[in-house]
Amino acid sequence: MRRPEKARRQEALARAISDDPFVTDRELARKLGVSVQTVRLDRLELGIPEARERIRRLARDAYSKVKAIETGELVGELISLKLGEEGMSILDTTPEMSFKRTRIVRGHHIFAQANSLAVAVIDAKVALTGSATIRFKRPVYAGDRLVARARVVSKDNGKYGVHVVTSVAKTEVFSGDFVVFDVMRDISPEGKEGPE
Repeated sequence: MRRPEKARRQEALARAISDDPFVTDRELARKLGVSVQTVRLDRLELGIPEARERIRRLARDAYSKVKAIETGELVGELISLKLGEEGMSILDTTPEMSFKRTRIVRGHHIFAQANSLAVAVIDAKVALTGSATIRFKRPVYAGDRLVARARVVSKDNGKYGVHVVTSVAKTEVFSGDFVVFDVMRDISPEGKEGPE
């Protein structure tokens, strides 16, 4: 009788991790109604690494594709990247990033993650942000994990439109529309080709 229950639980665990590779053992335990230790044992049986290792593996693959910025220049940890199309990064916020009294994360950290992801997603050797229209939608608190997703929405002669949405636990906290230029294409900020 116990075997089918365990098999169903392990299927649910594998499905949950497939849907959200960032999910922690604690979150899985809460979702499945079991102990953290049970989740760890199930993961081991299924050969699924812990969240940190899953993220590390995704990041290793994604970083190998980046062209426009150096690995250390990206704010957050790059998780996935399809150059010229889309990308995703995570940033675990800390008390040092927040105001002491309120523990609200300072906006420049949230913006920096989104901006560096917008630049990283561009298929160019050198890319720079020309402008950004941003919206902070709700406060982020120290300890929250920011998941930023960038999507290239337009391309025109070295000028890219990139839309970035940042979420905490699937709740949108920030969005931005970035205009990013492929500097090697010799484009002026107005979008016209420069002199030859």
